[in-house]
Amino acid sequence: MANESGGQDDVLSPSVLKFDILGTSFAITADEDEEYLNNVLNQYSAAVKNTQNISGIKDPLNVAILTGFLLCDEVNKIKQQTENKSKQAQELTARLVSAMGGVFEACKDG
Repeated sequence: MANESGGQDDVLSPSVLKFDILGTSFAITADEDEEYLNNVLNQYSAAVKNTQNISGIKDPLNVAILTGFLLCDEVNKIKQQTENKSKQAQELTARLVSAMGGVFEACKDG
């Protein structure tokens, strides 16, 4: 699509990803580029294989449910780590601002 200046818009056209996993075929349409969708699929496929290897579960529905649970667990752990790092950064910033304030006060008095 051309924009007002005659250039192309950065809007992606929907991509369709077709794949078979756990004995079921899917076709997903998403507003993401094909490379991104393939990366997500590869990550999910690896997670499914890992779940099958560590659990020994063969039933596709049970594998899918356990894989989803394990991926949610991983996402929540990453979010928690990010929140902890954010809090640490805020505390460090507050200490630095406080220390800088003390330096400025000392400079005014001296």
